Amino acid sequence: MPIPDRAVRFGLKPLLFVASLAPAGWLVWAILTGNLSANPLSDLTNETGIWALRFVCITLAITPLRRISGWNQAIRFRRMAGLFAFFYGTLHFLTYIVVDRFASLVDFPDGYIAWSTARHLAAAIWEDIAKRPYITIGFSAWLTMLPLTLTSTAGMIRRLGGRAWNRLHKLVYATGVLVVVHYWWLVKADISRPAAYGVVVALLLGTRLYWARVRIARATTVARATATPAPKFP
Repeated sequence: MPIPDRAVRFGLKPLLFVASLAPAGWLVWAILTGNLSANPLSDLTNETGIWALRFVCITLAITPLRRISGWNQAIRFRRMAGLFAFFYGTLHFLTYIVVDRFASLVDFPDGYIAWSTARHLAAAIWEDIAKRPYITIGFSAWLTMLPLTLTSTAGMIRRLGGRAWNRLHKLVYATGVLVVVHYWWLVKADISRPAAYGVVVALLLGTRLYWARVRIARATTVARATATPAPKFP
């Protein structure tokens, strides 16, 4: 039974929005109250990265949920889930830039806020991206989310057209694969958690592949059934 639109718009969506902000709120609280572990950089990096991955999985799960359950209103939460995936992915990236790369700089000839400092920081980030494969993959995953975020508005859908917009937003499939590979290469011992997320992403993408093959098979069957046979001449 569908939920009334007003209940979705003014009740369920705000509730889910606040719930989606809760992990970020907890991190802020933990920072201010000193409730992080002895390695706060690791805590911030891990938590923001894990939540980015979780929201990518939620985004990928919405279409299968809608098709299997028949609850078409679920599609109204896909954009919000995708934006939160980008939000936590950006926090993850900024943690790496500010706390890791910026802190590694030893020379600030013109002060902290200067073009020379920005150039040194960009060079340090680029060198790290080129040197460490898991950072290369993680940065690539963030880049795949960037155009999806920039084109998430109704105005951009109108400008691009529905077909082009849908093609562009298939980049989320690459995002799902890249974030799992990034997580897998990041951990050095226990790979059980990245493996579990890998299974989830594989299932979510596998359902789409299966439905696409079924759709193609049906279209082929219909085309053959409706094809006009060529006339035969003696």
